[in-house]
Amino acid sequence: MKVRIDIDCTPEEARAFLGLPDVRPIQDAVMAKMKDEMMRHLAGMDPETMFRTWFPNGVKGLEELQQRFWTEFSKGFGGGKT
Repeated sequence: MKVRIDIDCTPEEARAFLGLPDVRPIQDAVMAKMKDEMMRHLAGMDPETMFRTWFPNGVKGLEELQQRFWTEFSKGFGGGKT
């Protein structure tokens, strides 16, 4: 025997029925603060600063990163040394 019960309610109604707190105001406040912090940090970073942060050795560092990527990638296909 199978018994099936369908309950049609919104998340807010389910939360109220189960006695759970509404955390939406807290979530909204935290997300707004995170957005403000991210925008503040991004506003001070021009493309050159971001490149220097991500690749401190400049183009040489980028070339090394590419070389490491291709070395590991070729290992996955049996083409590299293990």
